[in-house]
Amino acid sequence: MIAYNLNCAKGHEFEAWFSSSSAYDEQEKAHKLVCPMCNSRKVGKAVMAPALSSTVGKQKSEPSPDEMRKMRQFMTGLRKYVEENAEDVGEKFPEEARKIHYGEMEERPIYGRATLEEAADLVEEGIDVAPLPPDMSEAN
Repeated sequence: MIAYNLNCAKGHEFEAWFSSSSAYDEQEKAHKLVCPMCNSRKVGKAVMAPALSSTVGKQKSEPSPDEMRKMRQFMTGLRKYVEENAEDVGEKFPEEARKIHYGEMEERPIYGRATLEEAADLVEEGIDVAPLPPDMSEAN
């Protein structure tokens, strides 16, 4: 997995995870990248600082309230985008994902539920899956 800082034409900055740098390139080329704050499809990589390893034993500081707000905003936007643009297949998710991956069913965006073991099996088979962020409106 690789994380990129992205920004949209309206200046919103957010982080997104991809299975590889080529996965990012494919999604960018197909205009599948969407800003979770404004739904703009004019999205590109933001300037990023290189990742440096921290000293052993050094504890990471708590995120600031502004960072927490941005994380909640991103997760809420991501979840909303998936729910509005993909089909909820519920408990049939592992089965449906396999059918799509192996060409037994037409490709379409789906989401649903899977156990940790089922999700690990899908990843092992080379099927791209990712957990959906929790519904942050229910956390309050």
